[in-house]
Amino acid sequence: MEFTQFGRKMTGKAGILSLMDDLGKATAPGSKPLIMMGGGNPGQVPEFQEIIRREFLAIGEDRQSFQQLISGYAPPQGEKAFIEGVAALLKKEQGWDIGPENICLTNGSQTAFFMLFNLFAGILADGRKKKICLPMAPEYIGYADLGLVDDMFVSTRPEIELLDGGFFKYHIDFNKLEIGDDIGAVCISRPTNPTGNVVTDAELARLVDLTAKRKIPLIVDSAYGLPFPGMVYVGAEPIWNDNLILCFSLSKLGLPSLRTGIVVAKKEIVEALTAMNAIISLTPTSFAAVLARNLVIKQELTSLSRELIQPFYRKKMEKAVAVVREKFIGIPCRIHKPEGAMFLWLWFEGLPITSLELYRQLKENGVLVVSGHYFFPGLGEEWQHKDECIRVTYSQSDDDIQRGLAIIAEVVRRTYAEHGGNKEQAVVKK
Repeated sequence: MEFTQFGRKMTGKAGILSLMDDLGKATAPGSKPLIMMGGGNPGQVPEFQEIIRREFLAIGEDRQSFQQLISGYAPPQGEKAFIEGVAALLKKEQGWDIGPENICLTNGSQTAFFMLFNLFAGILADGRKKKICLPMAPEYIGYADLGLVDDMFVSTRPEIELLDGGFFKYHIDFNKLEIGDDIGAVCISRPTNPTGNVVTDAELARLVDLTAKRKIPLIVDSAYGLPFPGMVYVGAEPIWNDNLILCFSLSKLGLPSLRTGIVVAKKEIVEALTAMNAIISLTPTSFAAVLARNLVIKQELTSLSRELIQPFYRKKMEKAVAVVREKFIGIPCRIHKPEGAMFLWLWFEGLPITSLELYRQLKENGVLVVSGHYFFPGLGEEWQHKDECIRVTYSQSDDDIQRGLAIIAEVVRRTYAEHGGNKEQAVVKK
């Protein structure tokens, strides 16, 4: 069977395909038990699940709402009452000058980025080629293969700030960042998947200024961010203007299976996404929008994020860091400062094998992580650092996280021992 160029690209060995395939196989009946520390599946927040269960039961008791939940197409822009509720919430709580015309729903954030990236990058009518600039790598694994043309992304190596306590933090290197005439849009995640990095307000302001001068949009991926689900553990302010495109999701609140992305943008971009929705899928799914509609209309979504979701993940993050400090003593490991999201990004300085080989060894020992080398789309230069990092999630049960980190420590410690010892200046200490 011979596929088209598009077919070959969409069926190739993509990092996101490997990740999701691993997750599917690991949870299949009869599969070898694995500790799931690889994916971005949200944790089980019992209080939130109870709220959603009550909403679901209430809809079931109301015939009209139930029929809308399962029987009717929404408009290609998305479920009308939910969109109106999101616009009202953001206008009241954030003071943003937006209305329903500034919001479009998509079948998950991944679909939103596929549409946005290919709107602004690729081959123009006059033959010129535009690219997406990722100001700093590492970045989200799912971006890398979304382009309909090759070499859609360009990225820049970050500055690394070494912090006390075995932490470090990536910063955008504005001295090396180039946003040339071949850039159609700039995109950054905040917090960043995989590292938990939150670009500072000052860094974000510089990106806003640079993109405005270039008259290109700045896309901010807020799947874990503010104002919802609010998984941010440092001071940060959400912003919007009509040169920004903000992408939110209901997944990390605890509704990943319902695939609902929310894009906030100027009217012309929303109209373009609406047209693409109609062509690609007729309409975005409305199940989650109907299910969460009252939470938005009553403007409870952000308070739930602040009072329930953020404390849940912050507590899990603190526990995971404590386990690393306990189990990784003597191992040359630094932790990216966990400022948001649900991941620890572990940097094993001088790792004598690649992060991909480490991933394979950990999988054989019963722990599923993600190799760090997948998270550098658009960074063409050789950099050993790319092969010294792994991403682990702390969203699963505390017992699983403790057992998984203990296995990671054992495998990594053995690896260094088999290849000549440690770099003393980087070891984790009590």
